Amino acid sequence: MLSTTTRSPLKSEIREFLKLAVPLASAQVAQSATGFADTVMMGRMGTDVLAAGGLAAIIFLSIMTATSGMVMGVSPLVAEAFGAGQKSRIQQVARQGLWLALLVAMPMMLLTGHLDRWMIHAGQTETTVQFANLYLDIMLWALFPVAGFAALRATVSALSQARPVMLIVVAGTVFNIIWNYILGFGQFGFPQMGLAGLALASVLSWWVMFIVLALYVLLHPKLREYRIFQELHRIRPRILWELVWVGIPIGVFSGLEAGFFMVIMFWMGTLGTEVLAAHQIVFQTIVVVFMVPLGISFATTVRVGQWLGKRDFMGIQQAAWVSVGLSTMFVLGVSVAFLLFPKQVIGIYLDVQNPDNAAIITLALPLLIVAAIAQVLDGFQKAVYGSLQGLQDTQIPMILNVLGYWGVGLSVGYGLGFQLGLGSLGLWIGQSVAIAVVAGLFLWRLRQLIVRRKLTNPPSMTNSVHGG
Repeated sequence: MLSTTTRSPLKSEIREFLKLAVPLASAQVAQSATGFADTVMMGRMGTDVLAAGGLAAIIFLSIMTATSGMVMGVSPLVAEAFGAGQKSRIQQVARQGLWLALLVAMPMMLLTGHLDRWMIHAGQTETTVQFANLYLDIMLWALFPVAGFAALRATVSALSQARPVMLIVVAGTVFNIIWNYILGFGQFGFPQMGLAGLALASVLSWWVMFIVLALYVLLHPKLREYRIFQELHRIRPRILWELVWVGIPIGVFSGLEAGFFMVIMFWMGTLGTEVLAAHQIVFQTIVVVFMVPLGISFATTVRVGQWLGKRDFMGIQQAAWVSVGLSTMFVLGVSVAFLLFPKQVIGIYLDVQNPDNAAIITLALPLLIVAAIAQVLDGFQKAVYGSLQGLQDTQIPMILNVLGYWGVGLSVGYGLGFQLGLGSLGLWIGQSVAIAVVAGLFLWRLRQLIVRRKLTNPPSMTNSVHGG
């Protein structure tokens, strides 16, 4: 448990924050490395496979993000209970989190298996839909271990045990990439399965990571004290509803955010295969970078949640601004590197000396410049959102997400991309404007909670942090 009831000095907060942020961010980067490796391998399989595989990957990312997000209410609730020293509540929240993982995975599996007609109506070519549907029909079997892993990861992270998450994800990623290569290209006597092989390897890796993390929780001496897997058959509706109240808006938020980028990708597809391939290269690069602010956001939720459990208003503020500072510094450094070495970045995916790739490279270069600028704001907004999650303020940010991404972002992107004829560049500018708007709205919301200072009064704590 937290050993002090007073706000820690800034250096101490940074140290405690980094103990969580480094392994969680490392785990996210390692996890995204699979998508990176997939994209590289898809590029070696041909432009059609790269375009269709990229489309399928972003569709699944949207569904996976929404599914895992719905159980993320476990993190702030367990962190608050940890800060308050409520062991029995930690046990109950963690158990119900696993039930929620099962309940949300089943309908999402059904959705994933019936997206082929929707892709056709969205203007994708028959070849693209055929390849994408093949990928998704296999990937849907990863949704339960994805949700279950998210629930267990949220639990152990909120208990300040983040390092094993990193080790498990890194090992799972290595497993995934190796089997991607073996099954995708037919090595060591295995059949060449192409895109289906990449999907099958990903499903296997998610099941392995979920089972290993469950065994860790079951066997680790400190975590075993919480007896999370005992009485797992008991459903507690009140706690399950708390998780739904906090977590479902996170899932909807995450799904809408990923869905926004999926719509952009669909629009890219209507501009041609080369445009879609160029977009996929830049987008996948940004996804890898974004994993660090996302991991920092997870750590922010835990630290803010722990201070919330202690009813320490100054500790909450300190954790929030430490997160914003570290996240912004990181993305600034990466953005400078992208602006200085854009061709080298694109060269990771394609042979920049091959004249056959000239059109894709020409399309990708300006997109990478816009993306480099946008990711600074994206890192900032993700850190602020982590603070809002830690305060269990999830409903209003969900609404702000809709306004920023689906209201402003799609309107600006469509207007610039199609009405003014800027094509893929206009769509990326629209994405960037959306990120800027959402970042500003989230900062306004966080400052609103702080200025009200309701958090300084324990009886009004709940009202202030639930969006009142």
